[in-house]
Amino acid sequence: MTSSNEPLKLDLNGLLAGSVSRRHFLRSTAMAAAGALVMPYISDAQVASKKFNVAVIGAGGKGSSDTDDTFNVGGNIAALCDVDGNTLNSRGKKYPNAKLYKDFRKMLDEVGKSIDAVTVSTPDHCHAIAATTAMKMGKHVYCQKPLTQTVYEARVMRDLAKKKKLVTQMGNQGSAGSGLRRAVEVIQAGVIGPVRQLHVWSNRPIWPQGMDRPEGSDPVPDNLDWDLWLGPAQFRPFKKGVYHDFKWRGWQDFGTGALGDMACHTVNMPFRALKLGYPTSVMAEAPAMNKESYPLKSKIKFEFPARDGMPPLTFWWYDGGNPKPNNPTSHDGNNKPSKEILTRVIEMHGEQLPGSGCLLIGDKGQIFSPDDYGSQFFVAMTGEKELVSGDKHDAVKVIPQTIPRSPGHNKEWANAILNGGPAPYSEFAIAAYLTEIILLGCIAMRVGVGRNMEWNGPKMKSPNCPEAAKFVKRNYRKGWKV
Repeated sequence: MTSSNEPLKLDLNGLLAGSVSRRHFLRSTAMAAAGALVMPYISDAQVASKKFNVAVIGAGGKGSSDTDDTFNVGGNIAALCDVDGNTLNSRGKKYPNAKLYKDFRKMLDEVGKSIDAVTVSTPDHCHAIAATTAMKMGKHVYCQKPLTQTVYEARVMRDLAKKKKLVTQMGNQGSAGSGLRRAVEVIQAGVIGPVRQLHVWSNRPIWPQGMDRPEGSDPVPDNLDWDLWLGPAQFRPFKKGVYHDFKWRGWQDFGTGALGDMACHTVNMPFRALKLGYPTSVMAEAPAMNKESYPLKSKIKFEFPARDGMPPLTFWWYDGGNPKPNNPTSHDGNNKPSKEILTRVIEMHGEQLPGSGCLLIGDKGQIFSPDDYGSQFFVAMTGEKELVSGDKHDAVKVIPQTIPRSPGHNKEWANAILNGGPAPYSEFAIAAYLTEIILLGCIAMRVGVGRNMEWNGPKMKSPNCPEAAKFVKRNYRKGWKV
């Protein structure tokens, strides 16, 4: 598959200019003026009468709610796949008509002709393998965040979705929120002026990180197919309570750390509002990490060039904190921007700051969102000491609504499949770009602290850090490939 070399171009609604999203998403000026700018959606009656057949890959954890949400918007659960037999049998009881599988490849071979779509809710390292297998068969895909584990995989999925003309969506549910869409409108209307700094922090990781691989092996439980759980990752022995079922995110072979897990949520709003295409450079400032897991905290700087009338921008990411006493794989959550940067946020919250936050600093003011999804935002203009709720600030009230509101994250995907409705707001054309940008931070950490990794986005290549190439595209285990 050839890689797309097109630069990112986003219109004022944060959608790909000229893409299917734009053609479907935009509504008439008259509708906006009438205050009825809402996307068509599936009514309860339509759900009862129209169905699409779905195969589920990853039935436990987040896969459990993804399955139920898909069912609730018209998805007929035709098959369930999970490498853990206990999880598979438990979920099979809720969907007794679904065929049960441990290997998604076998499942797609057997039921591929009778399904319309798949959901993918596996550990990160299997996202692309599962999704591309289905996409090559012409199946619509809903895939959890981060969309992929590597930059190369994100590019492949973006190109494949376009080539096959599939309905796709990444599971960053905040994309459907009216608060996020309103924030995009307000920022792009220029309320806080040109934005030159972006600071985003997270209380993750909430799983073990910063450790080396344990020695030895433990017996594999009878309910778990360890070989299938490893999938494309290189073989390693099973260790009880180390990887499965929810301790894999911190391992470089399986997850993407705190940055990969949460930035698809917390950076989603500014990514759209600020039209963040590829950065020119990325640098991990702290700390150094081993070759097995991501560190307990990270501070990463992304430099973006001028784009579409917007000035150059510096984006800082912060996660985690210092090790807790007597627990070297846990942290205190104190890794955040300086007090000078957070003056208004501290004025609002005191010293007990929100675990997650997103702060945009413009020439005329600031916008702050205190949650993972961007559903709330607060505004303070230059000279104003207090942050005011975005729905109450006078500077915001005059900004017209320009982005369609969502009937619901899962309904967007189902509606596009069942009724040919608007493409989902987080379709792969958008989500893969966001994922690529975020995963560059993971590469910068692996290249080394203090290395200013220059980046050529279209070519997926660093001009000054050739060693980055081995982290752009993974070495798949025999029998597995994208």
